[in-house]
Amino acid sequence: MTTIQVEQPVPDFHAEATGGDPVTLAGLRGQWVVLFFYPRANTPGCTLEGQDFRDLHDDFRKAGAVVLGASRDKLRTQENFKAKHGFPYPLLADPDESLCEQFGVMKEKNMYGKKVRGIERSTFLIDPSGVLRREWRKVQVKGHAQEVLETLRSMQ
Repeated sequence: MTTIQVEQPVPDFHAEATGGDPVTLAGLRGQWVVLFFYPRANTPGCTLEGQDFRDLHDDFRKAGAVVLGASRDKLRTQENFKAKHGFPYPLLADPDESLCEQFGVMKEKNMYGKKVRGIERSTFLIDPSGVLRREWRKVQVKGHAQEVLETLRSMQ
């Protein structure tokens, strides 16, 4: 169940993150937060999306934003994914789906004619005071990171 809405404060969250330190939204106050959810580490679309955010990471930092990627993968898988592709931002491990549920990204999907439950690729832009300013759902990877960056810049 989604507990967040655009133009409303996002409830604090706590998640295990690559690099050893857990991430909380409260700990990121004062910075814009770009939180993108992807279905599974090391799959083609998720890798491309992660690389796009990686390639624009300096631009996001200059705009005052922290980039975070999240999936249901375990922390070890996230660590390996990050190292393999040189992602300069933390990846959040959410194997119990609590963060996914908070943001309402768990959906029933069709995969090869079979119904499965998984993450709907989504991105959330949270302002420095913790208010959700924009959300993208059913994201198409190509050009998405650039669109998020342009939106961030337009809001400043």
